[in-house]
Amino acid sequence: MQILLYKLRKEKGLSQDALASVIHVSVNQYGKKERGAAQFTQDEMFAIADFFKRPIAQIFLPRKSPKRKQIQPHPRRT
Repeated sequence: MQILLYKLRKEKGLSQDALASVIHVSVNQYGKKERGAAQFTQDEMFAIADFFKRPIAQIFLPRKSPKRKQIQPHPRRT
């Protein structure tokens, strides 16, 4: 969930519909993005940051990358 965006939207008294129109997506799609079920594109993040006149880092949490399998080094032969 993009909790920082959610809190900012609520603080400003804005609906999901209002922000959906800023990034030109449906309210349903915006809701999925805000809840974290879908990702915002970079263009969408820049548009929202510009709308709120804040840096992206103050609005969006970092994306979680998929867990990668740790590669173990081969034991050295002596």
